[in-house]
Amino acid sequence: MAGAHNLRGAIYALMAMGIFSTHDVVVKTLGARYSPVQIVFFAALLSFPIVALILLNDGKDESLRPRRPGWVALRAVLTVVTGVSAFHAFATLPLAQVYVILFASPLLITILAIPLLGEKVRLRRWIAVIVGLTGVLVVLRPGQAELSLGHLTAMIAAICGSTASVIVRKIGSEERSVVLLMYPLVANFVAMGAVLPFVYVPMPFLDLALLAVMAMLGLLASFLIILAYRAGEAAVVAPMQYSQILWATAYGYLLFDERIDRATALGAAIIIASGLYIVFRESRAGASRHRPVIETRGRNETVTTPRSSILQTVLRWRT
Repeated sequence: MAGAHNLRGAIYALMAMGIFSTHDVVVKTLGARYSPVQIVFFAALLSFPIVALILLNDGKDESLRPRRPGWVALRAVLTVVTGVSAFHAFATLPLAQVYVILFASPLLITILAIPLLGEKVRLRRWIAVIVGLTGVLVVLRPGQAELSLGHLTAMIAAICGSTASVIVRKIGSEERSVVLLMYPLVANFVAMGAVLPFVYVPMPFLDLALLAVMAMLGLLASFLIILAYRAGEAAVVAPMQYSQILWATAYGYLLFDERIDRATALGAAIIIASGLYIVFRESRAGASRHRPVIETRGRNETVTTPRSSILQTVLRWRT
């Protein structure tokens, strides 16, 4: 019976990753014509009605004032930076290369969980982290290949997204989920709106429709992640995120004439192997007190891809 549940969870997760990848194709397509600031602003604007309906599900008559305002504000800022950086990276780099760099997030979460959560990381996980970060260097090839702003923004997205994820683990039991869901959305809207007049380019209706589709794809994938963790074990569901490299390879080849070079393929293999080891290690009883990577549940949060664990709580879904 457990096998059937795990299979269902894996299928839901694979569907979610395919939808996430389609979402990123839309980001890349729009990024060829517009600044990531403009894309994030309108994505936030179009997400407000959907998020408002979600928030109506929370019937608690309580203040939306954060209990840990410093951490909530920091997470909101990190989420804004993650979104703009990731969208810029998708617009300027091959899809597969962006994913490989973002796959460093489990390694970064493992490191950040030490000071922020008090996680104890023993030798084997440290070796996996070091090996995985070596894989990042293989992809970037410092000194051998020219590093662009896209590489930098992809790394910034990985670092900021990982930090925001660990902060959710730190304060999630104290803060209301509606607060954690709403503040990053408002922060994106306000921050991007302040910069928008300097980068704005008129958008035809079709591109606005694409933005709406992008917002719906992000939420749909997040809902599927919730279903995946409801159905299957975390150790089975979490590794499905790496299937995005297959989608990136296919989409990149068919739509953008992109090819994966040897360094990217080798780096991807190293990073994915390290990430899988960390996931399986955390799933073992007694190996990890907080299970920060497994409990992240999904990929880095942006304006169109809210944290699935937060959506789950707001909607009162149980895993």
